[in-house]
Amino acid sequence: MNVDDLEWQASHFGGLPPRIVKLLLEHNHLDLVIQAAAERGEWFCAQGAAQALCRAGEFGRALRVMEPFVATGWRDALWARAVILLQAGRTQEARDLVRPDEAGRASATGCRAFAELLATAGRVDEAVDLLLPHLDESWILSALVEITEGRGRDERMLELIAPHAEGARRARGQGRRDHPFSGAQELEARVLERAGRAEEAIRILGRDIAGRHFLFQNTLTAYAELLARHGRLDALRELAVGRDAHVVLDVYAQALRDHGRADEAEAVMREAIAADDWVGYRAWLSATLLGDGRLDDAIAVAEPGFGWYDCSNLLAPLVSLLDDPKDVLYLVEHPSVVPHHDHEEFQHQWRAWALAGLGRVDEAIALAEAHPAQQTDPRIIKAGLLDTAGRLDDAAAELRALGTVKAREELSEVLIRQGRPAEAIAVHPTVVEQRAARPKPAPVPRDENGYSLEPPF
Repeated sequence: MNVDDLEWQASHFGGLPPRIVKLLLEHNHLDLVIQAAAERGEWFCAQGAAQALCRAGEFGRALRVMEPFVATGWRDALWARAVILLQAGRTQEARDLVRPDEAGRASATGCRAFAELLATAGRVDEAVDLLLPHLDESWILSALVEITEGRGRDERMLELIAPHAEGARRARGQGRRDHPFSGAQELEARVLERAGRAEEAIRILGRDIAGRHFLFQNTLTAYAELLARHGRLDALRELAVGRDAHVVLDVYAQALRDHGRADEAEAVMREAIAADDWVGYRAWLSATLLGDGRLDDAIAVAEPGFGWYDCSNLLAPLVSLLDDPKDVLYLVEHPSVVPHHDHEEFQHQWRAWALAGLGRVDEAIALAEAHPAQQTDPRIIKAGLLDTAGRLDDAAAELRALGTVKAREELSEVLIRQGRPAEAIAVHPTVVEQRAARPKPAPVPRDENGYSLEPPF
């Protein structure tokens, strides 16, 4: 175990990844996870095991799991140990372990992490004071709002936010959009609301919106959501049918639904589509209808967007919302569905998975073989279809015969679900094997700012 391997695991989800660790823990294999952490140097196993042990109140065991990782001096492991100590009530030890030195206090990111620890330990004022020297970084203001939530420091936060919110208002009044604290008005309203001063938040932010004294649409959305949370549907409707309809009409429609007025919400959105056939309106309404179990109505609304380009295409969002393979097959075989623009292979993949989920695995495999997916071994696709159809033994045999690093990663999950967890861990490639199998990117020429001179830029 060394820091380089641990860094690689964390940045590439290497070793036994979180999804595998989660699956092992869900199947009550905590002892095997602990063993893998110790014997294989598996970082995500150590993390998962420590969290599970802490939930069970076994803080001593959690600390022992972390010991070899902490011994490397790796910062993530030190922080993980600090969190365990904090949960165990050993606050001072936790603080001493990760307290930044003078050099560390120059790092806004490092101070933010330590401030969170201080706030969790009840040292809220210390946390705030630690971050104040970094307020020239606009994101630190958001961090302060986060760590002080529910901790009785709202008035102090409002004092800190006020000059930045006023600066953002002035910037827009001067025709500028480059103010670093563009979100300060939204933060001000958020703190006012949580302090029990929602009326004041609505009044101040509403005045900014009416006078167009805000920089970006996030502030507008925040105001619309504030109105919705406090039942100001008339004011929200006035906002939603004006010049900012593209930004906030969905907030208004959802507020109507939340108040038991689903038919009215649907009518509002259909009227908007009739007047201005914007993709966002069709996207919201089709997804909402699908959520209500109205698949045919959802298809009818989304149909004009089935042939649109890239992010505007409305087929993929509908597929992603469907859990039942029968519904997926119905959608992709619907006569109104056209080939996904420049991505026809998506339809073949969706149809294959749906067929497999319905037990028609031979048809699914034939379809996948006739339209192979790029960059994925067809035998892994085949094994996945067998797995989806519930034929775990056949899927495992296919992956075992292939034997590549990727195949062994997939095989590990199948074996866990077969009730063979020890074998699943043993067959999973080690970090060394994964790193060796990953192709080394060829060096590319860069400009003086470090940006690539060749695509992708």
